[in-house]
Amino acid sequence: MRPVEPVPDWGTLPRMLRDQAARHPDAVVIDDGGARTTLRDLLAAATREAAGLLALGVAPGDRVAIWGVNDPSWVVHAFGVWLAGGVVVPLSSRCKGLEAAGTLDRTGADVLLTGEGPPGVVLADLLPPLPGLRHVVVPDGVTAGGPRLPVSRLPIPCPPVPGSPVPGSPAAGTPARAVEERALAVRPDDLCEIMSTSGTTGTPKGVMLDHAQVLRGYWDWAEIVTLGENDRYPVIAPFSHGFGLNAGLVACVLRRATMLPVRVFSPDALMTLIGSGASVLAGPPTLFHRLLEELDRGAPDVTSLRVAICGAAAVPPSLITRLVERVGLERVINAYGLMEGTVVSMTRAGDPVEVVAATAGRPVPGIEVRVVDDDGKDVPPGERGEILQRGYGVMRGYWGEPGRTAEVVDEDGWLHTGDVGVLDGSGNLAVVDRKKDLYIVNGFNVSPAEVEALLLREGSLAQVAVLGVPDAVSGEAGWAYVVPKAGQSVDVPRLLAWAKDNMSGFKVPKRVVVVDTLPVNANGKIDKVALRAAATGET
Repeated sequence: MRPVEPVPDWGTLPRMLRDQAARHPDAVVIDDGGARTTLRDLLAAATREAAGLLALGVAPGDRVAIWGVNDPSWVVHAFGVWLAGGVVVPLSSRCKGLEAAGTLDRTGADVLLTGEGPPGVVLADLLPPLPGLRHVVVPDGVTAGGPRLPVSRLPIPCPPVPGSPVPGSPAAGTPARAVEERALAVRPDDLCEIMSTSGTTGTPKGVMLDHAQVLRGYWDWAEIVTLGENDRYPVIAPFSHGFGLNAGLVACVLRRATMLPVRVFSPDALMTLIGSGASVLAGPPTLFHRLLEELDRGAPDVTSLRVAICGAAAVPPSLITRLVERVGLERVINAYGLMEGTVVSMTRAGDPVEVVAATAGRPVPGIEVRVVDDDGKDVPPGERGEILQRGYGVMRGYWGEPGRTAEVVDEDGWLHTGDVGVLDGSGNLAVVDRKKDLYIVNGFNVSPAEVEALLLREGSLAQVAVLGVPDAVSGEAGWAYVVPKAGQSVDVPRLLAWAKDNMSGFKVPKRVVVVDTLPVNANGKIDKVALRAAATGET
């Protein structure tokens, strides 16, 4: 197995983009339905946007939120923020107003860049009044006024030096020179992202990552995946998610691969997506089962596809074998990572089917992994325990919450992931369970505490307990056990309609069960073990 090539000495995302555009100006990094964006184009557009952000008063280290679906504008927004020395705060396009407002308030972001939302939805219209939000950039055609600024008015012309493929040495006093100075002043240990992650206390936490972490983590990830300049890579995971942003958007620019941004993924459009020449595809095992079903129905062969990537999921060995034989894949890769720890482990070339199917491979370079019992002692190979991780990929902490940071990152630098795993004798890691009280709906982590806190804002409920229940369609689904306020009743359809209006779709409970009281354990806490047993008995 060849060693992973070290990341070039860029240090920061702005320097990486500038160097890539200088060396490979015509490399296509975005193909949006035939509309292509080269590295030269991306740098020029991001520079114009960064100049606009500087004009709005964005200072080094300021948080700038981005809200929209996967499209080219999201890519330009992200690199515009980074060139301006800012920190990207992604908002899911699935967010509703209360959720988005909470993230903006927690991170102190006072500039919001919005793009396209779900069909018929203007994202900026979902926000409640936010006194701290100075500027909201909206797509052209959306009614402006107040703090709203049409995106076409944000860019400020930044002429490049004549004959130069990129604005490498713009004239003194120009917006382009100001952007260049700001971009080159960014340091490797400066924050580049604050990513929201589900928590168990009712509010999401903001994971802080710096430029050096992201560059190294996803350079190594892309090296092991063999992502390269001849690849076409549909990015299905939202750019607002750590995988979509870093293993999608950033990785493509790092490796000069062409990203195909997927605004809203539909399984029915899978074959069309692959038929566009996709060579790398990432998703859960269900995605690849669907691919094989389509081929069995007589869909055209997909000879362009060469690499499939699953994420810390148990993959039936027969699925891997069929993908290699039926599709002609070179590699099927399993991997494990988490927002707080970037990339942790990956399978490698030459691993047997059994390793890829049952494990997430071995730690990536620079990362240590342990599996420990409840007393913090290492368990023998083959036994279950909590996964601990240490190395460059461990987050800088939770934004504004040193106490919660100390709960998960100990004095020796070990991140306590809350995931349960097993290490085999060869160091391969299998992720088998979660200690955290989280569940996963269609690949999205859901915090029961967050859903509970939101449901209580509806007004008719005295108590709520939410848990994840196995579901044949979505993997897991949320069930909400609710107790009405004294003298009130719960209108379940009305409650669910409120939830759909105020929560991301994957957080909306699939079922609401009205009860008089919630069971409690000996400590007086809600007994979710009893609720889960009751729910399992009903499924």
